[in-house]
Amino acid sequence: MTSMIEGTDRLRDILGDDPNIAEKKMFGGVAFMLNGNMLCGYTNKGKLMVRVGKELEAEARKLPGAQDMDFTGKKMGGMLFVDEAALEDDAALNQWIALATKFVGALPPK
Repeated sequence: MTSMIEGTDRLRDILGDDPNIAEKKMFGGVAFMLNGNMLCGYTNKGKLMVRVGKELEAEARKLPGAQDMDFTGKKMGGMLFVDEAALEDDAALNQWIALATKFVGALPPK
């Protein structure tokens, strides 16, 4: 099982030194913000969460590992968890991050 620390380190490696990316404690874990908007992150239980928006959610659900994100028993629209088995290689993780960046990058900065 991927830990929050391992997952967060992988995201740091992929997101690099982009000055528009910031880390923030959220959802009991660490989230990465793009221009102040939540992009992705890992929960304290080692689950990857991605923000793909309602516009890209149908496309994202076609990717392996897509799961509803529901902290309170209610699905959060435009937000997904990704099963860790679908993230064994960096290419798969990069695909998820690219999809999230496509949505979040189009949002106005906060």
